[in-house]
Amino acid sequence: MNQKMSKFAHITKVHPCYNEKLHDKIGRVHLPVAPKCNIACRYCKRCLGAESLCEERPGVAHHIMKPAEVEDYLSDLFKKMPNIKVIGIAGPGDSLFNKETFETLEILQDKFPEMVRCLSTNGLLLPKYAKKLADLGVKTVTVTVNAVDPKIQAQMCDWIYYEGKVLKGEEGAKVLIENQLEGVKKAYDYDLAVKINTVLVPEINMNHIVDIAKTYADYAFVQNIIPLIPMYKMENLRRPDCGEISGVRDSAEEFMTQFRACQQCRADAAGLLGEKKHMEQTKGKNLDIYDLKHFSH
Repeated sequence: MNQKMSKFAHITKVHPCYNEKLHDKIGRVHLPVAPKCNIACRYCKRCLGAESLCEERPGVAHHIMKPAEVEDYLSDLFKKMPNIKVIGIAGPGDSLFNKETFETLEILQDKFPEMVRCLSTNGLLLPKYAKKLADLGVKTVTVTVNAVDPKIQAQMCDWIYYEGKVLKGEEGAKVLIENQLEGVKKAYDYDLAVKINTVLVPEINMNHIVDIAKTYADYAFVQNIIPLIPMYKMENLRRPDCGEISGVRDSAEEFMTQFRACQQCRADAAGLLGEKKHMEQTKGKNLDIYDLKHFSH
């Protein structure tokens, strides 16, 4: 673990999703350029437009941003929020399943090379793109890993779309699990700092999460165990309580550093992690920042 800390010290000094002490100091912005997804998680419901305005969770954005909008949006945003040092792509679909992600990363590499660049992914295509991400200057990758046992993963995800085929149940789960581990190993080899996101579903994977930490201990920098937000096909399942979350984190921490301050941010979040702000499109064209504090929850 100390070796990993040393290897990625340059990231932990500037990235608020890798260092809880930076939450009130360094901001980040998510660019919602990746709408399509290649897996069907049972807890995920993507949401766009006006109905998304009062929601603060992954998978939602005011609208899908085009790569051509990115430079002007960021140039204006940095004037308003000079504390932003990190630019991420977090969907609202899967980043690696959208060509717009790579078009955006090329723009960022050219126009904003001083910014830390990161993205989130389900990891299905990470073996294919790990090197390309490194070549494009990406420094951190978050991979959502909910199981390392196909029987458990099949309860979290209905199907995956891979190499032109829809693979369901345990067949798809096995391919996803294998690709996630291979991809994380490659990312580590290319000096990408990897964070493992794990959605804690008490009825399904609560007693399995330590196995995830053990499996990824040598390759991922940190694990972020986040509570289920009951919705979509898991709307009747319960959210884990604070004691359960804390207990699982304590057990998993024996094998991997735990991140304990995740905000479960939107795909278009901007600013400090506690500010609850995101992108808005006004007058049909102009991009602006929308403040969720204007709405009750």
